[in-house]
Amino acid sequence: MSTYTSAIDHIRELKQKHGNWQNISETDGARMMVQNRFKTGLDIAKYTADIMRQDMKEYDEDSSKYTQSLGAWHGFIAQQTMYANKKYFNTTSKKYIYLSGWMVAALRSELGPLPDQSMHEKTAVPALIEEIYTFLRQADAKELNDLFRELNAAKDAGQDTSEIQSRIDNFESHVVPIIADIDAGFGNEEATYLLTKQMIEAGACAIQIENQVSDAKQCGHQAGKVTVPHEDFIAKLNAIRYAFLELGVDNGVIVARTDSEGASLTQKIPVSQEKGDLASKYIDFLEVEEIDISDARENDVLLKRDGKLVRPVRMPNGLYSFREGTNIDRVVLDCVTALENGADLLWIETPTPDVAHIKSMVDRIKEQQPKAKLVYNNSPSFNWTLNFRKQVIAKWEDEGKDVSAYDKNNLMSADYDGTELDKAADELAQNFQRDASREAGVFHHLITLPTYHTTALSVHELAKGYFGDEGMLAYVAGVQRKEIREGVSCVKHQAMAGSDIGDDHKEIFSGDNALKAGGEKNTMNQFS
Repeated sequence: MSTYTSAIDHIRELKQKHGNWQNISETDGARMMVQNRFKTGLDIAKYTADIMRQDMKEYDEDSSKYTQSLGAWHGFIAQQTMYANKKYFNTTSKKYIYLSGWMVAALRSELGPLPDQSMHEKTAVPALIEEIYTFLRQADAKELNDLFRELNAAKDAGQDTSEIQSRIDNFESHVVPIIADIDAGFGNEEATYLLTKQMIEAGACAIQIENQVSDAKQCGHQAGKVTVPHEDFIAKLNAIRYAFLELGVDNGVIVARTDSEGASLTQKIPVSQEKGDLASKYIDFLEVEEIDISDARENDVLLKRDGKLVRPVRMPNGLYSFREGTNIDRVVLDCVTALENGADLLWIETPTPDVAHIKSMVDRIKEQQPKAKLVYNNSPSFNWTLNFRKQVIAKWEDEGKDVSAYDKNNLMSADYDGTELDKAADELAQNFQRDASREAGVFHHLITLPTYHTTALSVHELAKGYFGDEGMLAYVAGVQRKEIREGVSCVKHQAMAGSDIGDDHKEIFSGDNALKAGGEKNTMNQFS
């Protein structure tokens, strides 16, 4: 990475070499080089992959050092997420962006809003990755541009510039890892490989893939999930790893997601070569019924199990059912097998946010893979308030505490807000990520769809007031006044969109001839 000083020296050498660059300023050229640290998406993928690997190493040593992300459906959302992190915590360390296939389907498809069933254009995924990094790089450019303005003003005033220079040279980028959802791979292993390459070239360092059937993919929190045999999933893990290797992203991260906890169906019966092999283990989970050969129907599918003839239970659509109660065993086998075959992190979809339930599965996985780590979906599909209130009530009942003051069939009631139950449940919510990382091996916590919901809620609140009796006060008090008092940079929306950067570039390019937007008549001056 070039420092401002080394970039000045580099341009000075180029000017001497080429001879006719007299109009090019060493300081201005260096400034523009420093403002654009990452030249390609592959530069970003390599840089962020190294960050993730270091974060994983630190988590192995100390489980309190977990990482977090929020799902973003637009580059601006990701940018403002990282702005907030730098503003309030002075760093982007251990903060990522999650790219959700659900939100791509719901918000970014040319076909309009779609369910999470891999029906959206697969090219929309790398396009969103590229868009996110465009906005994050622009955030770097904007903040550095402000620093360079400060530097030039100090120089003009004859002041010491060493402190400003240090802030420029030690500037922490807004560019952070993206964990990118490739759904079930959008086709066969070759399709997965081709799409993975596009995602990596756009900047993704971590690819999350699930073990569902591509053409029957369902949201992890909906019914009807159909898993694939391990051999099929391993082929896609291989495809992703080869894509990373081909593009030189040696530290690329693969997140293997299993939907087996809630899945009850499979599309294929794999071929077992010998008793106890991986295919055999998968087949053993099938629901079967013992029959006599005379009871077999024409073109029936039959298996031999423990010396007996059995028929797998088959649905009218041709799918096969797993035995009731095998889901956790299947999760454990899925996870161990994925880690044995190139995956770096695991993702287990669960029906509720229950640390004990997650831990029970992870403990079994760690018996075979001691360094197993989870990416966990803190999903908006969970009713967090209701789940935690239920957990508190159950705990109190086990302890013999009187819970008769609470109607267990109406625990969402606002009547319980502010009660002992409410406070105990909210404490569980506040500590959930810490507890799950300490107890259940969760390395990365993400919320898949938060900005889908925050956008809906904020627009709902603004519309309710603006089109109602509050009129303009709804925006003034509900939005702008809060932006000003919180110091949200976006209140100066022209500057956020790049107006100041553009003015400075015009001056660099055209000198005194530059026609700039930031003069006295610019109404953004009201927010200075």
